[in-house]
Amino acid sequence: MTLRHPARKHEDGRRGRFEQFAELASNFTSSPAFAAFCVVLVALFVAVHAAGLATEWQILAGDVMTAVTLLLLAMLKNAERRAEHAVQHKLDAIARALLEQQEGEPGQAHEDLREAVGIEERL
Repeated sequence: MTLRHPARKHEDGRRGRFEQFAELASNFTSSPAFAAFCVVLVALFVAVHAAGLATEWQILAGDVMTAVTLLLLAMLKNAERRAEHAVQHKLDAIARALLEQQEGEPGQAHEDLREAVGIEERL
């Protein structure tokens, strides 16, 4: 287990399996198909309770909704941290480029600023 920021890539620059899974899950959970799945899940939850089925079925329906909620929370937090890292990287690059511009000589900070454009898609 590692306690590094999720946006930090492995030594060879690749994303780990969890980062890849989180990206796929984030893309899926923002799709209309997942929204439809959630509507069906909530409808089933309500139907189980409205039908007065056995307590076991009610508990199962609640457990499924809880599991989906926890998974979504983990994926959302991972995506949030990666986006936060990308924004901070861009802000740092802008600040360095502005300092270089004030000093009159464009240098490495301007190149870093060019590389920071679109970084959220690479993280």
